[in-house]
Amino acid sequence: MTSLSLPLPVERAVTKLGRDISLARRRRQLTQRSLAERIGASLATVRRLEKGDPRIPLHFLARALYVFGELERLNQLLDTGEDMIGLTLMDEQLPKRVRTRKPTKHAGAL
Repeated sequence: MTSLSLPLPVERAVTKLGRDISLARRRRQLTQRSLAERIGASLATVRRLEKGDPRIPLHFLARALYVFGELERLNQLLDTGEDMIGLTLMDEQLPKRVRTRKPTKHAGAL
């Protein structure tokens, strides 16, 4: 098996997420087996999730967040209304001015 090459900041973030999932589970007094049953995964998958394995399917993370009552955080992860870089790039493409068009004689009722 070849190792998945990740940028170091990504690797650190995924590892931290795994630790945080483990902590959230333990704070709720859930066993790994119980979490696995609740998210429809195997015990090995939960163990890999908690170790920060980046190959875990996203739906298992989403299901775990749901079990923890934190699914809304995933919904807000990259909220396009709060994406300052994306909004700035869009604003740069706006026209400098908006002109009204001259009506044509074949224009409709409006």
